[in-house]
Order: sequence, then C-alpha cells, then structure tokens
Amino acid sequence: MKKKRIKPSAIYLAVILFLTYVPILLTVVYSFNESKITSVWSGFSLKWYQELFRDRDLKEALINSLVLAVCSCSAATVIGTMGALGMKKVPLKTNGLIEYISTLPMMIPEIILGIVFMAAFSLMGLPFGMTTLIIAHTTFCIPYIFMMVRTRLEGMDQSIEDAARDLGAGPMRLFWDITLPMILPAILSGMLLAFAMSFDDVIISLFVTGPKVNTLPVKIYTKLKIGVTPEINALATVMLAVIIAALLLANFIATRGKRRKWKDNKDY
Repeated sequence: MKKKRIKPSAIYLAVILFLTYVPILLTVVYSFNESKITSVWSGFSLKWYQELFRDRDLKEALINSLVLAVCSCSAATVIGTMGALGMKKVPLKTNGLIEYISTLPMMIPEIILGIVFMAAFSLMGLPFGMTTLIIAHTTFCIPYIFMMVRTRLEGMDQSIEDAARDLGAGPMRLFWDITLPMILPAILSGMLLAFAMSFDDVIISLFVTGPKVNTLPVKIYTKLKIGVTPEINALATVMLAVIIAALLLANFIATRGKRRKWKDNKDY
C-alpha cells in the first residue's frame, strides 16, 4: 500500500490556523484563570468576570459601544438600502463608478480614514464625542449594507415586479409587498455585519472620540498600556462571543435568504 503523503498546502493551512486561533483560544482559557498573572495557570475561576461586571467604567464603555453600533448600523442600513434601490431604479452610465466609490471605505486603511474624519470634523467645528463617532461609523458601515442589498437586487427576478405592476400595484405597494420582503434577508445580514464591525472598531474611534466618551474597544486598548490582566481576557472573551453571535446570525439570515430565493424561483 502506498503511504499517503502530506500535501504542502495542508501543512500551510494547519500552520495558518494554528497561528490564528491558538492565541484566541489561550485568551479565552486564561480568562478563567484564578491567578492574576496571565501566564501562570492556578485553577479555574469566574472571579475576573465578576470583577468585569463590577467595573463601572467598563459598563459605561459597553453601553456607549452598544448605542454607537445600533445607531450607526441603523443609519447605514437606511442609507445603504436607499442607495442600492436608487441605483437599480435609475440606471445611469456612471453607476459602476458610483458603486466603486461607495465601497472605498472598505478598502482604505482605517488609520487614513481616522485622520480624514478627524480633520473634517475639526474643520466643521463639531465637538468630538458620540456625534462624531456615529457619523464616522455610519460612513464605513454603509458599504456592507450597500453591497449585500445590491447583490440581492441583482439576483431578483424582474418579472415578479412587472407582474405586480400589471396587477395594479403602485410604487409604495410594490416596495412594501414585493421588494422589501425579498431583500430583507440581505438587509438584516448586512446590518448585523455592520453592527459587528462598528462594535469592534478601535482605530477610527481613537481619532474621532472625545475625552468624555469611551467605547469598549478603546477602553481595552488603554488598559493594555498598563499590562494585560485576566479581566482584559474576560472582556475580550465577552466581546468575541458577541461578535461571533452576530456574524453567525448574519450568515444564517443570508443562507436562509438564498434558500428562499431558490425556492421562489423554482415555484415561479
């Protein structure tokens, strides 16, 4: 019998997965460490989670992050969805250019975006705080919703809307009864992805936040300057759980939307 050779691609994949996920796993494991010294395991304990939930500053930062993520992804959902619908309803020669420009915030490095936002807000005279945070986060969240809805609209069967018009449906009735239910999975999945990106952002938030407003990622960053403690590991674990839950829910909604689309096309 021939021995199975291990392919170099499998070794490369294993190394990449090891380097990516082992540090995350260690962070989660040591968040349950009894010892205050991160590198020494002295037994299982939940005391660092108790310390975490008793920390008023972290609670305030968590509330700020949740408010920021909800407000920014909600505003981005409205703007991104309207933009995608507008590009479909009003075909122009410049639509390709507009679509490319709309996705630029995803491709530009965050540190450049942060500097640009800081300069723009300074010139406008806006006080740095929650308002500037919401504007900045909304801006870089829009492309995620725009791309999701745009892709869903491109895959829609135009004959369904044509049939609704032939039956007498007006523009608003057509949108609420036909278009919105069909693009809703894309809107929700894009919204959850935008929520995860906003909740997790550090770099842009550092440039546009004010002295009285702290977000959770920024709070973690400032705490890391005085050394990593198990409380930080516990906080990172909680954030990781929230982000994974949001991304899994977004993936579930997107997959369900694709199945519904396939079923609708089959029935039609």
